[in-house]
Amino acid sequence: MCGITCIYSYNSVVSQPTDANELSLICDSMQKRGPDGEGQWFSSDKRVALGHRRLSIIDLSDLATQPMCSDNGNFVISFNGEIYNYAFLREKLIKKGYHFRSHSDTEVLLHLYAAKGRAMLHDLRGMYAFALWDNKRRGLFLARDPFGIKPLYYYDDGRTFKAASQVRALLAGGAIDTTPEPAGHVGFFLWGHIPEPFTLYRKIRSLPAGTCLWVDASGVEEPETVTDINDALFTNAGATLHDCPQQEQLRQVLLDSVCHHLIADVPVGLFLSAGLDSATLTALATEFENRIITVTLGFDEYEGSHNDETLLAKKIASHYGTQHYSIRINQNDFEQSLEFFFNAMDQPTIDGLNTFMVSHAASQCGLKVALSGLGGDELFGGYPSFSQIPRTVKLFKRLPQLSIPHKALHFISASILNRFTSPKYAGLFNYGADWSGAYLLRRGLYMPWELPDILDADMVREGWNTLKTMFLLERTVKKIKNEHLKVAALELNWYLRNQLLRDADWASMAHSLEIRVPFVDLPLLQTIAGMAYDHHSPTKHDMAQTPSKPLPDEIFRRSKTGFTVPIRKWLSDMSGVSCHERGLRGWAKMVYKTFYKTQ
Repeated sequence: MCGITCIYSYNSVVSQPTDANELSLICDSMQKRGPDGEGQWFSSDKRVALGHRRLSIIDLSDLATQPMCSDNGNFVISFNGEIYNYAFLREKLIKKGYHFRSHSDTEVLLHLYAAKGRAMLHDLRGMYAFALWDNKRRGLFLARDPFGIKPLYYYDDGRTFKAASQVRALLAGGAIDTTPEPAGHVGFFLWGHIPEPFTLYRKIRSLPAGTCLWVDASGVEEPETVTDINDALFTNAGATLHDCPQQEQLRQVLLDSVCHHLIADVPVGLFLSAGLDSATLTALATEFENRIITVTLGFDEYEGSHNDETLLAKKIASHYGTQHYSIRINQNDFEQSLEFFFNAMDQPTIDGLNTFMVSHAASQCGLKVALSGLGGDELFGGYPSFSQIPRTVKLFKRLPQLSIPHKALHFISASILNRFTSPKYAGLFNYGADWSGAYLLRRGLYMPWELPDILDADMVREGWNTLKTMFLLERTVKKIKNEHLKVAALELNWYLRNQLLRDADWASMAHSLEIRVPFVDLPLLQTIAGMAYDHHSPTKHDMAQTPSKPLPDEIFRRSKTGFTVPIRKWLSDMSGVSCHERGLRGWAKMVYKTFYKTQ
C-alpha cells in the first residue's frame, strides 16, 4: 500500500518540463500513505516524472523501492496495492526467461507489462492502481483494479497530465483548476458520497474501476474498460467450478481468497466485530496462521447494550486463539479526533468514521495490514435492500399508473409521508416500480426534488443532468435476470465502490494501515454468481458454516446490527450543534461545510 503520483507534460508545443517542486509537494502530502520510504524518477527530457511513498509490506528490502525501473530502462512504474498471485506470475515469467532482482510484486508488474502490454491486466488478482511509463511507445499507462479498491485520480488541462492516489494530493501540488463540478456536489447530497468518476472539481476525475488509460503526445485517451464485474453477474460462466456440493465449493473458494489475502512479509491483523463476516474470516484465517492478531473497537456509550460488540468479539477471539486487542473510545475521543478526521478525508462522505477509528486502534497495536469483512453483505445478501428492493418493485408495478403530474405528486405525498417517515419516500409512487428508482429510494440521502433547498438550483440542474443517475442505475441491472444478483450489482457498483471501499482507503491510510478485503475478490464473485444461477444464492448462514472449526453458537443467535458508531448522540451533545443538524442529514451538512474549510 502506497501513495503514487505522476506528471506528464505531453503537449510539447505549449508545455514546460515537469516541476520537481510540484512532484515533491504531491508526494509529501501523502506521507501517511507511505512512511517507510519515498522516491522520484524523471525522464531524460524532464517531461515525465513519477513519485512514490512506500508502506513496506511485501519484500521489505531496498530492492523493492519505487519508482522501479526495468533493467533495460524501457519501463518505469509507480504502484499502489497488492498483487496476491504475484508469486505464481513470477514463476511463469522466470520460465519465459525474465530475471528478477527483488521478490516484490512491483517487479512482477514491470515484467508482465513487458511480456503482455495492456493484456497483463487479465492476469492480475489483487487491488491495484499504477502509473507506468513506456519509454518504447513514449506513453503513460495507468490502470485500476476491477472493484475499485485502490483509488487513482487524474487531472488534464490540455498541456499537462497529472495523477495521484488522492484528490488532496493533486491539490497540494498547486497549479490545479478548482472550478466546481456540479455533478460532484449534487452527487454528495444525493448519496452521501461522490459517485465516480466525479469529484468536487470539474477537471479532476477518478479513473473508473476496472479501466485503463493511455496518455501520449497526442493527448489523453478515454478510459477503456478491461474488467466489468457485472460480467460475472449476468452470465453463469462461473457455475460449477468443481464437482462437489455447493457448501464445500463455497468453503474452498473462501479459503482460497483468505489464503491469498494473508500474503505479506509483516504480521497481518483482522478487524473483529460480533458479526458473521469478521467472525468467519477469523475462523478461516486461523486455518492458515497460528497467531492471528484481532482488533475490536468498542464505545463507552454502548457498554452493556446489544450494540456493544467487545464481549462477543472477545469470545470469538478466545475460541480461535487469536492475539486479541479490545480498545474503547468515547465522545471525548471523537471530538478530539474530528480535526484529524476531516483533514484526512479525501472526498466528502457521510461514512468512514468507524473505519478511521478502528484503523487507529489497529495502528496502535503495531499493525500495518488488517483484513476487513467489507463486501460480505453485498455477496451474501446481508442488507435489507436484498428483500426490500424486489418487494418494492413488485408492489408498485402492480399499482395502476397515476395521472397526477410528478411535481404535484411529490408535493401531495411529501406532506403526508413526512409526518410518518423520511420525506424521500414521497418518491415511492413514481420511483418504486423500477429497480433503479427503488435503489435510489433505499440508498439515497436526499431525493432530487429536495436538492434545490440545499444547493443553487442551476448547480442542481446541471449536476443532475451530468450524473445521469437513473440511466446508469438501470444499466447496472439491465442484463441481469437473477433478483439477488440485481441487488448485488447495485450494491457492489454503487455503495461498496463509491463509499465503503473509498472510505476504507483514506481512513486507513491516515494511520499508515493497509486494509485488505477477502470478500471483494473476482474469483469469489464469479463462483457465487454461478451458484445463484445453478442452485441458490449463498446466504450469510451458508458463509458462516464454511470454517472447519464451527463458530460459537452465540454468533448465530445474535441478530444483525451492523458496525455502528454513536454519532447521533455525540453530535446532539456537542455544543454549537443545533437540533436541525442532528441525524445523518445533519451530519452530511456538517461534513460538507467542514470539508471545505480543510481544503
